[in-house]
Amino acid sequence: MMTIDDVDRKLLAALQEDAGQSYAALGQIAGLSAGSAHERVRKLKSAGVIRRTTVDVDPAALGRGVLAFVLLESNAWMGDSREALLAIPAVEEAHITAGPASVLVKVRTTTTEDLQATLRALHQVDGVTSTQTVVVLESFFERQPTVV
Repeated sequence: MMTIDDVDRKLLAALQEDAGQSYAALGQIAGLSAGSAHERVRKLKSAGVIRRTTVDVDPAALGRGVLAFVLLESNAWMGDSREALLAIPAVEEAHITAGPASVLVKVRTTTTEDLQATLRALHQVDGVTSTQTVVVLESFFERQPTVV
């Protein structure tokens, strides 16, 4: 595992704020040349510290304003259900959990009717015996892990 130093932390914090910054701008923030900043970022990517570079899009702007979290209960180990869950477009995240449910999924849909269709699709996943759904009325915030 790669050791992260203060310069890496500055780069990571700047990238989390705006991943589209130039290497010259990143270098200025971290006290490096553009080339050194580029090399540091490359190493952070190759080490898996930076998993991906993306754009944060408002789901409501795309018409996907219905957010729900669904607990999947099962009668079998759900560790092999990754591909089946990936095949359901409304499922944004899936996590194997400890506790009363086997898997927790984050779902975004356009309407509650679409949410019902997604719940039906989740019930078709091998091993799922029941679901518990929590529909979000308002989100206070969502955030990425902070670089400390």
